[in-house]
Amino acid sequence: MGGSNSTGRGKKGSSPRAMTPVEEVDIAAVRYKSPTLQAPHLTGFTFRAFIWLMESPLLGSLITSVLKSQNNMPQMLQQTVIPERPMFYPEFPPQDPEPGVVLVGEDRHPVEKVHEALQCLPPYDPSVRWATEEKPPFLYWKIRDFAHAYRSGITTPSIVAEHVIAGVEEWNNKKPPMPMLIYFNADNLRKQAEDSTKRFEQGNPVSILDGIFIAIKDDIDCFPYPTKGATTFFDQIYTVEKDAVCVARLRKCGVIFIGKANMHELGLGVTGNNPNYGTARNPHSVDRYTGGSSSGPAALVSSGLCSVAIGTDGGGSVRIPSALCGIVGFKTTYGRTDMTGVLCDSGTVEVASPLASSVEDAMLVYSAIAGSRPMDKLTLRPSPLCVPNLLSPDNSNILGSVKIGKYTEWFHDVSDREISSTCEDALNLLRSTFGCQIEEIILPELEEMRTAHIVSIGSESFCDLNPHYKAGRRTEFTLDTRTSLALFGSFTSTDYVASQSIRRRIMHYHMEAFKKVDVIATPTTGITAPKIPPSALKSGESDYVVSAYLMRFIIAGNLLGLPAISVPVGHDKQGLPIGLQLIGRPWGEASLLRVASAVEELCMKKRNRPSAFYDILKA
Repeated sequence: MGGSNSTGRGKKGSSPRAMTPVEEVDIAAVRYKSPTLQAPHLTGFTFRAFIWLMESPLLGSLITSVLKSQNNMPQMLQQTVIPERPMFYPEFPPQDPEPGVVLVGEDRHPVEKVHEALQCLPPYDPSVRWATEEKPPFLYWKIRDFAHAYRSGITTPSIVAEHVIAGVEEWNNKKPPMPMLIYFNADNLRKQAEDSTKRFEQGNPVSILDGIFIAIKDDIDCFPYPTKGATTFFDQIYTVEKDAVCVARLRKCGVIFIGKANMHELGLGVTGNNPNYGTARNPHSVDRYTGGSSSGPAALVSSGLCSVAIGTDGGGSVRIPSALCGIVGFKTTYGRTDMTGVLCDSGTVEVASPLASSVEDAMLVYSAIAGSRPMDKLTLRPSPLCVPNLLSPDNSNILGSVKIGKYTEWFHDVSDREISSTCEDALNLLRSTFGCQIEEIILPELEEMRTAHIVSIGSESFCDLNPHYKAGRRTEFTLDTRTSLALFGSFTSTDYVASQSIRRRIMHYHMEAFKKVDVIATPTTGITAPKIPPSALKSGESDYVVSAYLMRFIIAGNLLGLPAISVPVGHDKQGLPIGLQLIGRPWGEASLLRVASAVEELCMKKRNRPSAFYDILKA
């Protein structure tokens, strides 16, 4: 427990621990404690043996209870009196309107929303982007570059489609292969590109997104492709009849869908390891993980094969791979986007969100897909959908008034200080360029937050998968998924309810922090891209210590449903990307995009292109 927020009551040793009611906790007295996670690192034969033990009726419960005890879970959830009532999904207090924004209107047609967002971007200057020099003055082509190329006849969607097809085939035939897509149909891609090319020839493209290539993570429905969740069997029991709502909105804008992107099986891991289809590799260093679970989407965007991909984020699954692959990962507020047609559409921690090569592209795609489902409008009462007006003469004044919260001890709790100091440099640039204030904050009970999150996402995932698990499909999952499910299946209803009471406490601490600051900044991950052990390629691996480092800073976005964005701010000594995470107030996506856009601009020269890169616009 951080500091003085728990008391033992009654006779010594006879009473349970009791937490101080959240309003009475003395936040100033809280001391940061670095988490110590205990779990074995398993690959190959030992992994198989461990699973056999975990799934055995007698020994399984013993092993899971030892694992949970080592990590303090029973003490936190079952031996502690938590005075707050449970919060079963994020409940947000009403928010003040954001400054310097343009209302997009979530019930409008996606094309109109994208057009509204487009008007808020600085003017497009083709002369800067299409310089004749060999090495372009930027890393990635943006959506507006493709739009310019199509409209001015430099190229067509059909020509670019052939480059994409060649790139995907080249990646798959590499040694080692880099399997970014689980389902790919070249003929379908050519057909979509041909339709788009015709629209340009006739002079009536649908929107700025017409002819833009986007990949969809394999847990989101994209008709007529199957949805497998990166398993070997899910498409046999689950039929895709139409697009998920977020995909349908993009289709209305003329987007071309590349296919279904690789992922960590069922999203139950943060490395991106997948023995079923091969493990996606990091374009910056192919012997390293991309991060997960949106591994394929991140690899595709990072390698230049598409400007944007749509992933899902229930435990950092958009932000972690974006940080590790040197791109932008934007997690929206819980309930901001309709999740109908996504495998995990009934959970309380997950959202579908864009991974993009730039903040600008994330903003355009976000404006297309955002819009809550009717039920969420009633229960969550979202603030109006807005984007920042980056054209406004007031923009730098608004940036200057931004207060950034930083919990220094937590901020520096990384595997290598290079990560946190690179992130700190980015914040100092914001301060020196715009005059942003950096305020010290304290966030208590971070360890409790992590436990509440794993019990929440674990119980919700297990509830979804239990029928298939019970129907004898258990052995068809990867060993990694089976380890997770064996652990998740051991959580009790008491654990779940206690975790939701912790959720209310953690929400209180964050809302208190947001009374003082506009944005909370952390590194996105506590390590840069980890190496892929060769023994993990065939049968997977379980490494909770690495996972905990990857997830150290991302939990509030999921457990509390807060919006958060990861922006690339540089590289470590090995040339691996480092991401800075900004966490915003509920529904505060526009303010986050404004600050992220400024960070991106300030750190642009510190970013390098990945070694595995494919230029689909010039190729």
